[in-house]
Amino acid sequence: MCFKEFFALKGVEGSPWVGFQHFETFFRSFYFSELIVNTVIFSTARLVLGLPLAIILALAIHESRLLKFRSLVQTVTYLPHFLSWVIMYGLLLALFSPSSGMVNEALKSMGGQPISFLTSPDWFRQVVVGSDIWKETGWSTILYLAALLGINPELYEAAEVDGASRWRRIWHISLPGIVPVIVLITLLRLGNILDGGFSQIWVLYSVPVYSVGDIIDTWVYRAGVLDFQFSLATAVGLFKGVIGLILILVANSVAKRVAQQSLF
Repeated sequence: MCFKEFFALKGVEGSPWVGFQHFETFFRSFYFSELIVNTVIFSTARLVLGLPLAIILALAIHESRLLKFRSLVQTVTYLPHFLSWVIMYGLLLALFSPSSGMVNEALKSMGGQPISFLTSPDWFRQVVVGSDIWKETGWSTILYLAALLGINPELYEAAEVDGASRWRRIWHISLPGIVPVIVLITLLRLGNILDGGFSQIWVLYSVPVYSVGDIIDTWVYRAGVLDFQFSLATAVGLFKGVIGLILILVANSVAKRVAQQSLF
């Protein structure tokens, strides 16, 4: 389909062959470099910031001896995962609205000027990454908690008998015990590095922040779906898939050599 000028009435077989025309249209687009940069920035920031925070939160919950507190923290942190981005937008608007948002009210009370966080190119990326981490970190923590619970308790008991401090037990037992899960999740996330989070961006962004917020998926939706250029949208999807496959293969090879862990 991506190598043809697809017409719904003619079907895939009846549509004319155009070769790499749709790939060239995307690569020569005025916004191509901007789309790639924005997408990679969002995906990389989520990976670089979200992954360590999820690991730290999982370790903190695992090390807590207060069972009720552990359950409370775990519940509070993963509940945002079940909220849609439409609801999250309402919460962000209540926090960052220039006229009545809690953050801007605090700024004005301290003598500062209100900031349009959601429509300012200087702040939009921070809001996107921060809200995604707020929404998804707790859910990611569950994976690491499951891996921590799978570690043999006798290892901790033996280390404690030998006089190892809690930090030593975390460093020499907990972290090595969840390395396979960390490697697996990192490899899978690298395969989706060109997925900037369509639902989130589509709900949050607006024309003033297109330069810093427009990603591949939002552009494809406007240019490919709304304008009925289905072949163009398919070509971009294939492009993303090939890049993701290459990244997974390279990262898997590196992980196998460096950490002795891999997907295959």
